[in-house]
Amino acid sequence: MKKILFIILLLILPLNVFAADQTIEMLNKQGKESMVYSQKIVRVNVGDTVFWKSTDKGHNVEFIRGGVPEGVDKFKTKYNVDVEYKFTIPGVYAYWCTPHKNMGMIGFVVVGDDKSNIESIKKIRYSSKSKKLAPDLISQL
Repeated sequence: MKKILFIILLLILPLNVFAADQTIEMLNKQGKESMVYSQKIVRVNVGDTVFWKSTDKGHNVEFIRGGVPEGVDKFKTKYNVDVEYKFTIPGVYAYWCTPHKNMGMIGFVVVGDDKSNIESIKKIRYSSKSKKLAPDLISQL
């Protein structure tokens, strides 16, 4: 009986690696960090939606040019609004808060565990604090 339970757990566990729809808060402060997304890396399946909640004012979401899979259109939101995006193309999506990108307000969405565009993600020209944070985050993808 224990073997059967163990096998079932092994089969179910990989399904939980990619959660369904995710919510990311845009924050002025989280712990010791300022100007951050509540989660820097999220993993979703193709067809899932990410919701960015404007918890604190003054933030937005902008996909970084060259930091999304081929075929993905430009995505840049207005400030101070809750927004969602349904991911239909697998790959890695790099994004930042336009006014706070130099302060390290960057994030990544991995869709379908597809990292085929990781080399283009590594070539993005991050600046200031984002330049220091990006390599560590990319290594976690």
